[in-house]
Formats: sequence, structure tokens, C-alpha cells
Amino acid sequence: MIIRLVLLLTLAAFSMMMLADLLLRLRLPNLPELFTQLGIVILLSAFLLLVIMGLLMVIKRILLAWKIYFSANQRLQRRLWFIQAKQDRLMRLLHFKRMQISYFTQLKRKQLLSANDQQQLQVLSKGIYRDLSRSKGQLPKATYVRLQQEYRQWLALQDMEALLTLQKKIEGFVK
Repeated sequence: MIIRLVLLLTLAAFSMMMLADLLLRLRLPNLPELFTQLGIVILLSAFLLLVIMGLLMVIKRILLAWKIYFSANQRLQRRLWFIQAKQDRLMRLLHFKRMQISYFTQLKRKQLLSANDQQQLQVLSKGIYRDLSRSKGQLPKATYVRLQQEYRQWLALQDMEALLTLQKKIEGFVK
């Protein structure tokens, strides 16, 4: 409706200007100037009407968006999204905390196993050294030296199984 009115006013303004041009060719003194000013006023009023209606529509849209944004339904929806985002954040935090606890638990377990292995290695080493010292007089010198070299080699490598085998070998020689 408004667009039609603007188009009619624009058409009327151009008609007035064409009439002013015609009157100017007919050499009428004041009439062309009057029709030209009337056409300009009508054209400006058409554009002003178009701009005002555009602004009113924009303001109406803004007010409608404002009303929708602050409606109870939208507030509840935003609150729900906030709670869901917070819950997702807490779930991710829980996941990473579990990973961290698992990592530190495994690290502590490895440290305890390593400490236990070192302790067992020391006990075994002392036992082998004691058995070697006791059997020094019972064994031939070459066998004693060979067993002592094996002992040092496996102790340097910290090979628990080889040290156990060596201890059984020493006990076999002593009996």
C-alpha cells in the first residue's frame, strides 16, 4: 500500500516536471517555476514517506526482536543452554581429572615396582655375595673367579633372573 502511494507520488512529481518543461517551451512566465517547485516537493515527500516507513519497519522489527529476546520462553531457553554448557564443561573436567588420577596412579605404581625391584635386587645380591664368600675355600679358583665375574656382570645389568640362576648354580657347587 505504501509502496503504491510512493510510486504514485513519484509519477505525479515527474508529471509535474514534464508539465513545467512543456510550459517553459510555451514561454509562460511564472507557471513553469511553480510546477517545478511543486514537483520537487512531491518527489521529496515521496522519498521522505519511503524513508519514514522504512525506519518504522526497522523500529518495529527491533522492538519485536527485543520483546522476543526478553520473553520468558527465551530466558528459560538461554538458562537451559547455560546449564547444558556448564554440565558439558563439568563432564570434560571429570574426564580429564580421571585421566590425571589414572596417570599419577600408574606413575606411583611404576615407582613402587621399581623400588621393590631394587630392594629385591639388593637382597639377592647380598645373598649371592654371602654364598660366594662362604664357598671361596670350597671352589677351585678358576670357578670362583668365573662365578664372581658373572655375579658382577648380572648385577651391573640388574638382571634378576640371571642372578637367581647364578645363585642356584652356586648352591649346586657348594653341595
